[in-house]
Order: sequence, then C-alpha cells, then structure tokens
Amino acid sequence: MIVVGERINGQFPQVAKAIDARDSKYIQDLALEQVSGGAHLLDINTGPGRDDAPEAATWLVKTVQDAVDARLCIDSPGLKVQNAGLAACNKEPMINSTTAEAKRMEKFFPLAAEHNAEIVCLTIDEKGIPNSTDGRTELAMLLLATAMDQGISPEKVYLDPVVLPIAAAQNQLLGVCDAITAFRMLNTPAPKTIVGLSNVSSGAEERPLLNRTYLAMLLGRGLDAAIVDPNDVDLMNAVKAAEVLMNRKLYAPSFLRA
Repeated sequence: MIVVGERINGQFPQVAKAIDARDSKYIQDLALEQVSGGAHLLDINTGPGRDDAPEAATWLVKTVQDAVDARLCIDSPGLKVQNAGLAACNKEPMINSTTAEAKRMEKFFPLAAEHNAEIVCLTIDEKGIPNSTDGRTELAMLLLATAMDQGISPEKVYLDPVVLPIAAAQNQLLGVCDAITAFRMLNTPAPKTIVGLSNVSSGAEERPLLNRTYLAMLLGRGLDAAIVDPNDVDLMNAVKAAEVLMNRKLYAPSFLRA
C-alpha cells in the first residue's frame, strides 16, 4: 500500500504554531518521523484561514525537502496555494484534490497536467456525496474520463470514494468498500484508489482500533493508497499483515520488520 503521511497539516495546533514561527526543526522532525514510520509521500497542508497560505506552502515544501527524500502531496482547495506548493517540489508531486464539480475539474486537471502530477479525485459533485455505490462509481467514471481528456494518464489518477465518520454515517462505510471494488472495473489496468482514513473515526471513541480495522477491510477490496498516520505502529503492522495475507508481499517470520 502507498502510505501518505498526514501529520504536516496546519489543522493541528502545534503544526500551525510551527508554521507561524517558521520553525523548521519541528516540521523537519515530523517529516523524518513519518518517513521512518513507512510513509512514501508526505501530505503538505497549511491549514485553514491563513492569509499567507501560498508563502507558507512554499516554505513547508522547501523545509521538508531539506530533511527527507520523499515525494510530496500538496493538500489545498486553493489554486494559488497549489501552484506555490507544486512549483517548489523537486520530485513528482501529488495534488490533493479535485472533486467532480465542473469548476474544480476545469482548474485542477490542467494544473496536474502542467506539473506532471498525480491527482486525488473525490467522488463529490455539485449535489454532494452520493449515498450509493452506483452514484460514487458514476462520478469516478466522470473524473477518470475528464482527466484522460485533459491528457492525464489513468495511472496518475487516484479515485477517492470519500470515507465518512462512523459517528455520523455508519451505513455508508460498507458502501465505500463496495465502491473500491467497483472503481477497479472502470479501466484496464485498474485505476488506483485512495482514502483519507482518519475520517472514519472522527468524533468516535477507540479511534486507532476503528482506523486499522477499516483499513484492513479496504485493503481486502483492493485499496492502493491511504492518507494515514504512519507513526501509528499498530496501524502499520496491520498493513504489513494484510499485504502478506493477500500475497502481495512474501511471508517471512520477520515480516513486521521488513
């Protein structure tokens, strides 16, 4: 599974303080910890309500790249912030994210093509998040087709069925699993899929248990990537165990250390 580290996010108070103070050490320590924990990419999010968001994105990208040799995922709904972050990236970036709303696809797919970036595509349109697997799959098909029309290779598209909190939408969680299965039928080779995992436990008790159990369920349906906390050891061990059980990785007695 492709692991996208979620912790460099200005929504976390300590990260917001570090961005305000331009505290390079704090941000670089977070980056190093996540890469050491198994992250393949690091999500970069300046947080909400920041007047200096483009400048902050540039600073975050350069600061992280000075510490680790990892690809970055620029996480912002704002075009100016995305442009600033992407322009500073040394390696192939990922854009997080577009929806199936026409106005957003018109902006973000050309941006992905310009920067040769992978892009996360959320199954949300002007009406919101569909309640059915078929509804999510229709939007996934629209996103994939529109990306291809913009010259973006299907291999660079990550379809996200949008995980909702168990405390608010418990009846939607199996539907997300079904959507992962359905998305894989939309193209050959199968499109990549991704989720923001921690959404499932937002507002709930026993968050780590819910996160790792749901991730194992999604991996069983063929999930390719997830935005997670790579320093949650039990979660990462569940990923390693799932990959061995699914015959994606070779079993050895030391598989947890692999």
